[in-house]
Amino acid sequence: MQFHAFVYLASQSPRRAQLLGQIGVQHQLLLPDAAEDAESLEALVPGEAPADYVQRVTAAKLRAAVARLRQRGLPPAPILCADTTVALGRRVLGKPADAGEAQQTLQALSGRSHRVLTAVAVASASGRQRWQALSVSRVRLAPLPASVVDAYVASGEPFGKAGAYAIQGALAGWITQIQGSHSGIVGLPLHETAALLRQARVQQALG
Repeated sequence: MQFHAFVYLASQSPRRAQLLGQIGVQHQLLLPDAAEDAESLEALVPGEAPADYVQRVTAAKLRAAVARLRQRGLPPAPILCADTTVALGRRVLGKPADAGEAQQTLQALSGRSHRVLTAVAVASASGRQRWQALSVSRVRLAPLPASVVDAYVASGEPFGKAGAYAIQGALAGWITQIQGSHSGIVGLPLHETAALLRQARVQQALG
């Protein structure tokens, strides 16, 4: 059985690239160009459950990436997409638009448990075969003093991150409990990802 030597990663996240490297998967970036409105794919649908939202966004990203591969005439290889969101109950906490929203998000998470959902999807180069998985983890934050929230927002780290924080960043010292997949919380659940890549016959370190 022939395996693919690499996968296209349709994500700008350096963390996802690092996680792929951790399991020995070679990748090439397949990013949208200026003509694509990639941000619009993450728009919320009123009343949509967090799990439905993150899987819908990931599937939309994958369709766009398959079309991008065809348009650019690149060598065929499987394509990987992922999306991560934070949910407090049924409320989706996305990437904060500004400092005020980042503060509000962190205050909402303070002293409470929330879910981190990461959907992963892989497609064959033709797009005819697709595989998708969902990782759901729970994270609990200690009560955050206002001074900690202010300093964290001022650091700039909350921006570009669902839920306005990064588990591998400075706020890690305020995380009291994790249940689930640490790599999934970072942005790419490695157990689920490795299983999908095996189905797509992509070479990795441990088969």
